[in-house]
Amino acid sequence: MLRTRLRDFIVTGDDWIFAVADYCHEGGIRSILRYVPDPKGTRGFDKKYRKMDFDDSFVFMKKARPEWVKDVHIVPWDSVKEILSPDKRLPLIADKNEKVKAIVKTLDKYVSPENMGVTGSLLPGLEIESSDIDFIVYGSKWFTARDIIKREKEKKNPITEISDEMWHDIYKKRKPDISFDEFLLHEVRKGNRGMVGGTYFDLLYVRDWKDITSCLRGTDIGNKTIRATVTNADFSFDSPAIYKIDHPEISYVLSYTHTYAGQALPGERIEARGMVETLGNMKRLVVGTTREPKGEWIKSLTLLES
Repeated sequence: MLRTRLRDFIVTGDDWIFAVADYCHEGGIRSILRYVPDPKGTRGFDKKYRKMDFDDSFVFMKKARPEWVKDVHIVPWDSVKEILSPDKRLPLIADKNEKVKAIVKTLDKYVSPENMGVTGSLLPGLEIESSDIDFIVYGSKWFTARDIIKREKEKKNPITEISDEMWHDIYKKRKPDISFDEFLLHEVRKGNRGMVGGTYFDLLYVRDWKDITSCLRGTDIGNKTIRATVTNADFSFDSPAIYKIDHPEISYVLSYTHTYAGQALPGERIEARGMVETLGNMKRLVVGTTREPKGEWIKSLTLLES
């Protein structure tokens, strides 16, 4: 039986490569097209591929497979030729990439390699010289790995802190609707980004199989700004990031943009703006309803006021 989860890649019979977008796959695999074969492409060796950005992938899919296009791309299970699993392909990737190997060696005393993986362009072998490293740790061991990375950055070998220039580049790429100073204050505290051998890497969270539950869709009822206290942030680095809150109307805040993952700790007051969804008798606030969310954010007021 085929199964897949967030940050896996899938390959179709057309050799299109999709990144799995979440954990909900009833009726097909929810994903985003990332690479298509192209003789003029700049990725790959024996076979050339073209990388698709978010908007271009939707233009392509609306022409090629319009029936697969929803809020993401829904790939039918019977169209899947291969699943590229970040954990299963890690040994092969680390064997060829010294920087990935350095991250593995940094973590493997406390985190089993079976709980690690690599996604992004490295997963299908379509990286270029400037490619970042999207490194995964599965489940609760992610927090152990994050703490190790924080400590290793203080030693500055082989893991180092991100330069000011790189932080500005990340901010420009993310395009958050908060100031750079607010962005940086939150990001530095998270501790899940770093440099290895001059290459930027991100430590990404993905759920263990046992933590994956059924997914329910809500109904949008309008935008709202709220202030509340976070009561649980166990899945705050997931996608979507989840914050349970103490609020008279909203039960929890979801963030579908990586910028606001890990944005607040339990006990902190937050300000969040997004789209309110109803789900039965419950309401939730969704941040990141567009690729580059404008007028939507999560801020830790506790952090900003400290």
